[in-house]
Amino acid sequence: MAYQALYRTFRPKTLNDVVRQEHIVAILKHQIQTGKIGHAYLFCGPRGTGKTSIAKIFASAINCLSPVDGSACGKCAACRALSEKGNLDITEIDAASNNGVDEMRDLREKVQYPPVAGRYKVYIVDEVHMLSAGAFNALLKTLEEPPAHAVFILATTEAQKIPATILSRCMRFDFKLIPQKDLEDRLKYVLKSIGKEYEDEAVSALARAGAGSVRDMLSLADPCVSYAQGKLTYADVTAVLGGADFTATARLCTAMLQGDGGKAIEETENVLAEGKSVALLIKDILQFLNGCAVAKTCAHGEKILLLSQDRYALVQAAAKETDNRVLVRAMEIFAAAESDCRYASTPKITLETAVLKASAAREDTDISALILRIEALEKALESGGIPPVNAPAAAVQPSGISAAAKNGAETEKRAEQKRKDEAGEFPTEAPPDEEETGGNIYFDADYPRSERGNNGQAQPPQSAPTAPKTVDHAERMNTSQTAGVGAASVPADAKVTFGRFLRALRANSNGVLFTICMDMESAFENGTFVLYTTKETLLKTLKRETNYPVVQNALAQIGITDFEIRLKDREKDETKRAIDEIKERFSDVKIEVKP
Repeated sequence: MAYQALYRTFRPKTLNDVVRQEHIVAILKHQIQTGKIGHAYLFCGPRGTGKTSIAKIFASAINCLSPVDGSACGKCAACRALSEKGNLDITEIDAASNNGVDEMRDLREKVQYPPVAGRYKVYIVDEVHMLSAGAFNALLKTLEEPPAHAVFILATTEAQKIPATILSRCMRFDFKLIPQKDLEDRLKYVLKSIGKEYEDEAVSALARAGAGSVRDMLSLADPCVSYAQGKLTYADVTAVLGGADFTATARLCTAMLQGDGGKAIEETENVLAEGKSVALLIKDILQFLNGCAVAKTCAHGEKILLLSQDRYALVQAAAKETDNRVLVRAMEIFAAAESDCRYASTPKITLETAVLKASAAREDTDISALILRIEALEKALESGGIPPVNAPAAAVQPSGISAAAKNGAETEKRAEQKRKDEAGEFPTEAPPDEEETGGNIYFDADYPRSERGNNGQAQPPQSAPTAPKTVDHAERMNTSQTAGVGAASVPADAKVTFGRFLRALRANSNGVLFTICMDMESAFENGTFVLYTTKETLLKTLKRETNYPVVQNALAQIGITDFEIRLKDREKDETKRAIDEIKERFSDVKIEVKP
């Protein structure tokens, strides 16, 4: 006898042999036992989950003279007659190739003839969604009111393509994907039946590759069994299926999640050099990242992933090296890459681009990546890992002085400057160069015009000086940006107050808040000092319980107690400036602005 594929050899013969689908099996058994047989059934669900197998078992069982536990006995006269090749009582129709009106008209005529050997004449229509609109119409009336001896069983993987008029005339059964544990048990039973030894890891790999389908799993197991000379090993399965080794995938993903793009690319090249498919490697990476997400968020991840202890340890180790945002961003990148590879002429470049993007997830322009970078700065500042914002660059520091000593010197320098500011001591010499002051320079714009002398140079105030007169490089950049954007709507004293606020904030807070506030705009509105930001994320950051008091304290140091932090609608601001400009140009014309 010719060799028969495993999925055909081990096709279920009784309802008790069906893997899972208990909800369907229980209903069909009860109908057979009570004799309440419907006239039309619709079996829908993913491929390889038992639709056609159950249809054949059910067709034989309702014709059996003495069914056993809902299945045909196989011994009575009806069962023997139905098992013959010339049997006409059970007819299978492939709707993919018989999808025209003529075929359905022919079926409508034949269904009138009574059965020969059994009690029912059963028509199993596979892939019924492939029928044309005319064929569905031809079948419609017969399906609604068939002869008493006729039973229709329609099977499909795409129930959404079937007209509602057909769906409403059928008893619908939805088949489910088979859980991995049940797939593994079924495959072990098959391998034991054919006398093939196996490794548990090999069985798990084939069950995962089956993706919930028994037929897919057995179809993949067939070449693996032929490839393995002796015991079926995980290496045999990997070699046949073309996927990457789990350890290699773990090294690649771990390097990627750690931000080591160079090592991740090297691991990618090593896997591809073995002839592995780009599409399969992306799939393996997605599965590994998904495992990391489960291990990181679930208390009993090992029960969900069903991995061996050593493999789950690799997944857990990789998950500990990253946080949830980086992990989710990496999964998003590779999900998009999986789709892009289908249409890319160079899928390898698409894969390597995804690897580099996922490795640099913290430097991405995505909002989640920006939040990650802010959190990293906050953690580093709390642990003293990075110098203050105005500290000299490491490249110009003398090698004999430690970073801690330099930070201490900078702290003393800022304290001395603050003392001078409070005492009203102002620089009397010419402003030094920026390089000589470590980034602090003096310029006239920091002083109100009323405080300048006859020569136009800045002069210290004669009474109650309250504000420092030094402005760092970051503040000067902010002032120039503010002057260029909406300068007409921001009074000069608001700019000066904003500069003093930045100096106070830099001297008394971490560099993160100072960096956030640099790009803000300011204005006085009815005596209230208002700070504007155009980003809602930054607004929430400034209003945190840990950050808001720092901003309040910095403003209090320069004499501002009445202030607000608002979200600015840039579009409305631009519209207002445009209207003001039009009114100014056409002052002789009455212009009315409607809301």
